Amino acid sequence: MDSINQLLKPVTARVNSAGNLEIGGCDIVKLAEKYSTPLYVLDEATIRAVCSDYKKAFEAYPKVNMMFASKALCTMATSKLLHDEGFGFDVVSAGEIYTVYKAGVDMSKVLFNGNNKSLDELSLAIELNVGRISVDNFFELSLLNEVARSHNKVVDILLRITPGIECHTHKYIQTGHLDSKFGFDLTQTDDAVELILNEYSNLHLRGLHAHIGSQIFETSVYGDAIEILIKELARLDKKFGLKLDEINAGGGLGVKYTDDDCPPSVYAVADIIINRLNDCIKKYKIEPPSLFIEPGRSIISTAGVTLYTVGSSKQVPKGRKYVAIDGGMADNPRPSVYQAKYIAEIANKKEFSSLNTVTIAGRFCESGDILIKDINLPELEEGDILCVYNTGAYNYSMASNYNRVQKLAMVLVNNSQSDMIVKRETLDDLISHDEIPDRLKS
Repeated sequence: MDSINQLLKPVTARVNSAGNLEIGGCDIVKLAEKYSTPLYVLDEATIRAVCSDYKKAFEAYPKVNMMFASKALCTMATSKLLHDEGFGFDVVSAGEIYTVYKAGVDMSKVLFNGNNKSLDELSLAIELNVGRISVDNFFELSLLNEVARSHNKVVDILLRITPGIECHTHKYIQTGHLDSKFGFDLTQTDDAVELILNEYSNLHLRGLHAHIGSQIFETSVYGDAIEILIKELARLDKKFGLKLDEINAGGGLGVKYTDDDCPPSVYAVADIIINRLNDCIKKYKIEPPSLFIEPGRSIISTAGVTLYTVGSSKQVPKGRKYVAIDGGMADNPRPSVYQAKYIAEIANKKEFSSLNTVTIAGRFCESGDILIKDINLPELEEGDILCVYNTGAYNYSMASNYNRVQKLAMVLVNNSQSDMIVKRETLDDLISHDEIPDRLKS
């Protein structure tokens, strides 16, 4: 069965009677006029549809908990929407903790993750009653126990382990241990457990957490990760008498950025996870644990598009034609950082007779600020609106103020209604934290 992460465009994308691109019942050209560009646009129907995919795909396992990996996109509005869909949240900073808290999220359904959490962040997590903290290393075990004791609380934790599996897009590696900054190597698990049982009385170990990569297309890796987690639960029970009842298998499912991408469906991944989990429960003779899944990109990416206005152009003699837009690497650093590829369309030129090959260049003072190389588009003119697809994940999250340019606004569209959920930064916002020392004022 197909799922939303396998689509290039939001589920509501279509050409309307005016000949313009439409998403969420909203004319893209009119959105650009109303809110200005560059502009992030999120389609609510697509978000809810992919949430439905996940819930249906995993309903065969009775003890499953859906968590959204907030690093993909964290705003109060998206947090509220996903909370209403029944999702918990995997968070990695005080900022993400505070955002979901202010959005009214049930904090018992929040997991705090990360490899170098600060004392202040751990204190905030405990004060706001975050449900789980995934502990990444020995230093954090000691620090968290001290913070928990100072708050007179016992904190539920998971141990994040490095399962010997790594999967990045098409590359799948399985080794005894991996060179990774995240988690305990499996050879270190016993030492961590002994510290928790014998010294760290303010920590309550509930289970194990493993994350295997991002933009994953290889499905078998999920089954292998499940087996490693269950085997380790059984081993710890046998050695320490621990009845751990939770496993977190991470997320990482890929999405379709271009026609060349073929990510697996949510349903295919769920079948592999559930079947392997049930097999391992019997094989290792343990009670069925609660299963936590934490997708991020595959929940939010397809729902998002970014709108730009076309500006100047340059034809290199006997070379490329560059067409510049009013945004670029500051609002979408992924092409510059990861050589990520995207597709785009002109929102106001759906009827055309021919295509031209152009390269879409950003407006920032970097030669590497190229959004899309060699894309076929209609003849572009100043003022045309470019719509770049699949920008819901890691665009806003990784955005910067490079060249002292303001960060973008974001709107949520649904049923022909648009609502601003992130305001565009102003010039005064840019300088709001600047200070001039008194000695420079004379």
